Amino acid sequence: MASEALHKFVCLCRYLQDPCHVARFQQFCGVRGTFPKKTAEADAKLAVNDACVGQCQEDRAANGDSAHGLAGQRLRKSLNAAGNDEQDESPADFLNGPSGREAERDSKGRVKPLRRNSLTGEVGQEFIIENKFLFYLFTIGSELGNEMFFIVFFPFLMWNVDPYVSRQLIVVWAWVLFIGQSTKDLIRWTRPASPPVIKLEVFFNSEYSMPSTHAMTGTAMPFCLFMLTCSRWEYPFMIGLSAALFWSVLVCISRVYMGMHSVLEVIIGFLYSVLILAVLHPMLADIDMFYLSHSYAPLVVLLVHVGFSLVAFSLDSWSTSRGDTAQALATATGAALACRLNHQLGLQPDPPEEALPLTLPLIDGALLIRSIMRLLVGVAVLLAVRAAMKVVAIPLACKIFGVPSDDVRKARQHAQVELAYRFIVYGTVAYCCAFLVPLLFSFLGLS
Repeated sequence: MASEALHKFVCLCRYLQDPCHVARFQQFCGVRGTFPKKTAEADAKLAVNDACVGQCQEDRAANGDSAHGLAGQRLRKSLNAAGNDEQDESPADFLNGPSGREAERDSKGRVKPLRRNSLTGEVGQEFIIENKFLFYLFTIGSELGNEMFFIVFFPFLMWNVDPYVSRQLIVVWAWVLFIGQSTKDLIRWTRPASPPVIKLEVFFNSEYSMPSTHAMTGTAMPFCLFMLTCSRWEYPFMIGLSAALFWSVLVCISRVYMGMHSVLEVIIGFLYSVLILAVLHPMLADIDMFYLSHSYAPLVVLLVHVGFSLVAFSLDSWSTSRGDTAQALATATGAALACRLNHQLGLQPDPPEEALPLTLPLIDGALLIRSIMRLLVGVAVLLAVRAAMKVVAIPLACKIFGVPSDDVRKARQHAQVELAYRFIVYGTVAYCCAFLVPLLFSFLGLS
């Protein structure tokens, strides 16, 4: 009985991992690929992280069909039938003038991924978007897990809403990313195969895929924010819960739409983050108090965050996920040290417990303008600090560790250079965000 249940569970997992589900969802949402004809040799080429796409497809043919059953076979056949126009074109078709269906596509316009692959420089294939609303919606959802969003989101919370909530969210974000990225490097599953999947985003294409860290942060952040604020601020419970759920679902679906993750990887990412949040959330207040007041806190913060960054770098060969993990831990380090200094100097004190729950202020023109000015001035300062530190960090790290600095990309593939770079740049940015920028606001009368 138990073995039969396990077998069904494995079959379900294999079914949800099939990239055909991703491709069919993309077609449903109006995404059309421009795949040229694939030769047998091309299909056997190595994909990211030295994994063979051809071998993966053979494994699915040998194991997946029996696991997926007739439903999986029907899905592939319907996909192949629907996608023949896109996938059977030769490269010569693209060099000739547009005609027929090709003219129709050109009228809709071909699009390429917005950013290159951060490791290989790959620009990605062209694709055609027939539903621009969904494209922009899911692009926004995908951006909710990227660096530029967090460089605005955390400062906004810290400067305009509640530093207490912001401090604890940064802790959750850093550890969710560390656990998620480290799990990827242990499991080592590759991204969904293309074709049939259309890669609307290639920036993270060289990283492993299981679980989806976008789904993890996109679930942990909104729900942790909701749990931290629902008893601290007065606002309708259902509005907060609905906003958190919408944020999470949007990010999760966007990763399938972008062709970056299978359905299974997104589901596991969601559940994994819920488990991590269930463990971390009860400890957040104690962690925050330790960071702010314990005499050994600065040493512990540095040793723990740098130590776990070294662990992440040792799990597998170099890729961008190592840098992203170190970046999150560096941000948490800088924020923790700066918030401790604020606490020691009596700056940005938390409201007393008897003042809780806090009431939302009346949003008038003056408050709105002041908040926008804080955000614009503060983010401009952070971006300037980040740009300045990037100029300094790589040459400095290369000089310290004796690594040639002629090729920056190659230099950053040395763990010690990348680790030093991330901690110098993003530790400094986080420190400025929590300590120096609020002082600037006081000087400019924006507090």
